[in-house]
Amino acid sequence: MRDGEAAERELKAEAYAAAVLDLGLPRKDGLDVLAALRRARVDVPVLVLTARDAIPDRIRGLDLGADDYVLKPVDLDELAARLRALVRRAHGQPQECLQAQDVVLDAAARTVRRGGVVVPLSTREFDLLQQLMLSAGRVLSREQLEQRVYGWGQEVESNAIEVHVHHLRRKLGAELIQTVRGVGYVLAREAAR
Repeated sequence: MRDGEAAERELKAEAYAAAVLDLGLPRKDGLDVLAALRRARVDVPVLVLTARDAIPDRIRGLDLGADDYVLKPVDLDELAARLRALVRRAHGQPQECLQAQDVVLDAAARTVRRGGVVVPLSTREFDLLQQLMLSAGRVLSREQLEQRVYGWGQEVESNAIEVHVHHLRRKLGAELIQTVRGVGYVLAREAAR
């Protein structure tokens, strides 16, 4: 985002899996943005990324509702791992691997196994499956999935999610992802009996 005000508007308007918030934003300080989000009951996991290393700054950031506080410079692999951990915890999944039925997704290794056998997935298929597994048992609309799978501002074909769901069903079994007509998709935690 260009500035703190734009970041606050966007985070209040759209649902994100997580947010990386710099404190030195123009027009509105990152801590003020964080405080406004928490007052508005926006529960997106927030990782503060900043050069402000004073203990009082860190304490204030965490007390205002930051889920993690990382000092610059940071290794990008560590930042990615911290974001994955925030998203997992926000969905009640503390472990790195997600499992539904006999499908296991390892986010760090970006691999998927069914019945112990590696199943090759495209990047979008993997990202879609990960979002469905993080929300297993809950229905996600096509719009929610598009927001979570595609980057901000990316063009998305009108039937892209449907195509990826079709490919996932073909590769992992038709019973894994269920369609809720007129609403969206849900990943079944256990096989239908």
